Amino acid sequence: MMKLIGFPFSGGGLGHGDGSNLAPKEIVNQLEKNIFSNESGVEVDFDFQLIKLDEQNIEDSHELIKKTVENLNEKAILLGGDHSITSPAVEGFAKQISDFHFIVFDAHPDLMDDFRPPTQEDYLRVLIEKEIVKPTNCTIIGVRNWDKEEIKYLKEKNISYYTSNDIYLKGMTNIISEILSKIDKSIYLSIDIDVVDPVEAIGTGYIEHGGISSRELIYALQELKKTGMIKMVDLVEINPKKDINDLTSILGAKIVAELIDY
Repeated sequence: MMKLIGFPFSGGGLGHGDGSNLAPKEIVNQLEKNIFSNESGVEVDFDFQLIKLDEQNIEDSHELIKKTVENLNEKAILLGGDHSITSPAVEGFAKQISDFHFIVFDAHPDLMDDFRPPTQEDYLRVLIEKEIVKPTNCTIIGVRNWDKEEIKYLKEKNISYYTSNDIYLKGMTNIISEILSKIDKSIYLSIDIDVVDPVEAIGTGYIEHGGISSRELIYALQELKKTGMIKMVDLVEINPKKDINDLTSILGAKIVAELIDY
């Protein structure tokens, strides 16, 4: 049975994430209504825990997220919430596994100026500046909108990244094969739903056209899961308030189902 932990927090979304705090419950709702097994034929069996967080207090909420992950003694899938929740989650994870590879699927690199406490726009920069994530142990997949300062930081820190156009030209099969050829350690996996094209995932705070397909993402997750190196997963930035016909929440449930036995 997989542990699902909901972190219903939108306080780090800078206004764009308002409504993402509703996602954990809605993803679980869609799992119960629509998903019976994953594509490997494994039954979707889970235990869901919802953590109460203070939307008005980012510091206290992030501290509780960190402590919750730090004290986990089993594998789990963390359900956000805006992408700021990844910062404390990774901090907690790093207390148990200090040397790991951070793989993130995201339309944005989230490397804006270090605005501590971390927001969804700079959580990764905070993790790097605090020396929790090593830049050379970081891979970003699906980038297609970035600030010039973020591009500069990516190059200065030698962070590995693949744009949506790279995936279009090379194919996800080749991209994932290339990534896996360079990884020989535990993986923390973070999935921002905006990596998927808004045609399939409209329910999110930042709409970025030209994204990858849900099939490309699911294939990539399945291949990563096969390695046995994934040790923690988070899924963030689904916003039920901005969704249409629950399509994005259902996709979130599908993603969880594919990772339920990682």
